[in-house]
Formats: sequence, C-alpha cells, structure tokens
Amino acid sequence: MPVSLILSLLLAAGVVTASPASAAPAAVCDAGPVSPSKPADAVVIEPGIDLSAKTRELPAGTTFWLAGGKHTLGPDEFGQIIPKDGNAYLGAPGAVLDGGGVNRYAFTQQARDVVIRGLTIRGFAAPQDQGVVNHDSGEHWIIEGNTIEDNRGAAMMAGPRQEISRNCLRNNGQYGINAYRAGDGITGLLVEGNEISGNNTDDWEKKVPGCGCSGGVKFWAVDGADVRGNWVHHNHGAGLWADTNNNDFLIEDNVIEDNEAEALFYEISYNLVVRGNTFRRNTLVQGRAFAARGDDFPVGTIYLSESGGEPRLKARTSSVEIVDNVFEDNWAGITLWENADRFCNSPANTSSGSCTRLVPSVSSCSAPGIASRPLYDDCRWKTQRVSLHGNRFSHGSGCTGFCGRMALLANFGTYPDWSPYRGSSVSDAITFRQENRWYENAYSGEWRFVVHDTSRTVGFSEWRGAPYSQDAGSSVEGS
Repeated sequence: MPVSLILSLLLAAGVVTASPASAAPAAVCDAGPVSPSKPADAVVIEPGIDLSAKTRELPAGTTFWLAGGKHTLGPDEFGQIIPKDGNAYLGAPGAVLDGGGVNRYAFTQQARDVVIRGLTIRGFAAPQDQGVVNHDSGEHWIIEGNTIEDNRGAAMMAGPRQEISRNCLRNNGQYGINAYRAGDGITGLLVEGNEISGNNTDDWEKKVPGCGCSGGVKFWAVDGADVRGNWVHHNHGAGLWADTNNNDFLIEDNVIEDNEAEALFYEISYNLVVRGNTFRRNTLVQGRAFAARGDDFPVGTIYLSESGGEPRLKARTSSVEIVDNVFEDNWAGITLWENADRFCNSPANTSSGSCTRLVPSVSSCSAPGIASRPLYDDCRWKTQRVSLHGNRFSHGSGCTGFCGRMALLANFGTYPDWSPYRGSSVSDAITFRQENRWYENAYSGEWRFVVHDTSRTVGFSEWRGAPYSQDAGSSVEGS
C-alpha cells in the first residue's frame, strides 16, 4: 500500500494530524500597535521630554511609558536612545517615535534584555545595511507589538536570542529585519506573528546591481531561528532570504505571498525545515523579467542555492525537509541548485572571505589539497539531503513559457582553472548522489522539470522514470 494512502487513512481515523498549510495571515498592521498596560512604577515621558537624557539619568531596569503623541530626538542625525540593561520602552495609545527624516537610529548600543512594545517608530534614516531598532545587535531584546514603518535602511537589526513578535514591519527602505551581527553570533532568534510587507522601497537591487541586499527579511550566519506564523507579503524582492552559513532554521505556518522575487531564498546554508506554509503568487515579477530577456534559468518560489543537510553541524535536523506546504499560482515551484564554480576560496564566491562551516580557514581550500578528500567535499556548500514531500503545487492555465517548473541542477564547472569541480561533476552529484528526493506530492496544472543542467527539461513521466526516479507516490490532477 502506498505511503500516501496509509497517511490518508491515518488522517481520517484521527491517528495523526496534518500541519495546517492555510492558516490565516498575521494581519497586524491594520490593527496598529498593541496597548500595553502602564506599570505603576513606570516613568512617564510626555512629548517634548528628552527621552535620551532621561535614559542616561535613570538606572538600568527603568520602565519608560511614552504618552500619546509625537516624540522626537532632536535635530542631530546621531540623536538616539542608548538603553541600559533591562530597560523597557512602552507606548501608550498613539505614541509615536519620529526620526523626522534626520535621526539615523532610534535604539542603539548593546544593552541586554531591553523591551520595546506598543510604539510606532517611523521616519528614521538608517544608512544601507543598518537598522533603526537594536542597531548594534544587543542580546535578548524583546520587540513586540510595534509598528515600525517608513524608515530608511532596515526597521531593525537582530541580536542573540532576540524575540520579534506581532510587529508591523512595512514600507522600510531596505528590510523589515536585517538579522546580521558584526562577528556573527546570532543564535536562538524568534520571528513570530509579524506582518512584514512592502519593504525595499528604495529598490536596492537597482541602486546597487548584484548587491543581494533587499527584501522582507535577510539572515546572515544565524545559528538557530524559528520563523513562524508571519504574513510576509508584497516585498520588493525576496520575502525571506537566508544568506551565508545559516543553520538550524524552522520556517513554519507562515503565509508568504505576492513577493516580487523568491518567497524563500536559502543560500550557502544548512539544516532547514519548511513546514505547513502557504506560498501564493510569489516570484512573478522576477520570473517575468528573466523570461523577457530570454534567460532560461529556473527561477524558484523556494530557491535552495548550495544549501543542504549537514549531520556534522548541531541542529534539530540533519537535512532540509520541505513538507506539507501549499503552493498556489506562483511563477514556479522549488529549485535545488549548485554553482559548481562557487566554493570556499573561489573568486566566484560572492560571499567573499566566507568559508564553509566545515573548514577552519579560507586558505585551506586551495590547490593541490582541495582536489582530495576531505577538502574536496568540505570546501563546497552542497545542496544535499533535501526531502520534498506532502506538498501541493498548483497554478492556473495562464502559466506558459518558463513558468511552472521544478529544478534539480548545477552548471558546468569552468572557473577558476585550479578548481577540482570543473566539468559535469557537480551536476552529476546533485542529481544522482546527494540524496535529493521529491516524493508523495500533488500537482495541478502543467509542470515541467529541469534536471541535471539547464539544457534538460522533462515531463512528469520522464522525471519519475530512470535515471532520475523522482516523485514516487506523487500525483498529477487528472492522471
């Protein structure tokens, strides 16, 4: 009996339960900031009182209550609040912290255990790749129930054990969240129940072509993140983008829709679970742009680029599992890709200076040692141990040309001349030897499969047959 039929019977009997892939989105922006209760010992800050000076004067652990109205930080571009350990900044209904298009940052430095709740934070002018809230990635900040909108740069940076919950992060110049910390070290990040929309209003990919610096959320070298129950939509770029040595991510029960580029881009990173999400109408702008210029690369709604499972890294999983998700009317499906020329110490590695998490130094990955194991394996970020099952893929009849594709492929290695990965070695490995498997999925509409390299596009029956042997137990509507 097929596994899919067994699972259906178990679901009907109530023995197991399905992960819901169509939960209602976290529509928090229209509701406005939360209204926390005013603690009895809170220091009341009326509009016009210098909050920066009050923070300097009062001890660590002070709770500040910002009364309704507009609060400002003066005409200096470096006017900012520097919290002390354990400070809390709570907003009464209508409390707005406004940078006036002059102040760069709202909350800075590296205090621990800071709480920011119930505020509207807007009008700050953070430079590229910098953030307005928690600018210096302090540890265990709780940022909850705020509206952070219409700023330049990122609405916030992230630090270790940061909790980002039920915020409206919209229409910021670069990102809703930039989860980057100088020297790395972000662990235990929680992003839950937020609405993240309309970010990258400054169109950074146009301003700096190839920068890879835009979208709803960007993660860099984060070790352990739960991203769940968010509504990520209408961002000008990718919805969620994890770039360079991220590990141990759970992306669960989100609604990710109408983003111009990938819904999820997981790049040169490790160990991931994507479960119970709904993906709708993503990648249409990017896919059409590729098609218009005749670029046949299979743009994906989920794009795994040199990313896979790695048992040697501590994580809750040793694989990449994409399971029980719903994909509706996106440009395409899932692309598993490796660039044969991109590896540690290669000039083609756009994350210059970064090495895999399996090799102690970039200089180790050089000739002649890289041509032999273990460096031959460990100097590459591998798309491996990827399991895609229990997903539903559908699109309408208007999908023609380059849309409606899945992909499992690499390029023909050519560069640099000392690379041991030239030729079809990586294409062969990702296609046949790295434990990448589709199975027990359901398809509706016309789907095609790009496999091994961009020159090979096959139909469902060829994809299932030898030598690829993919999608066992899967179904196509009407077949």
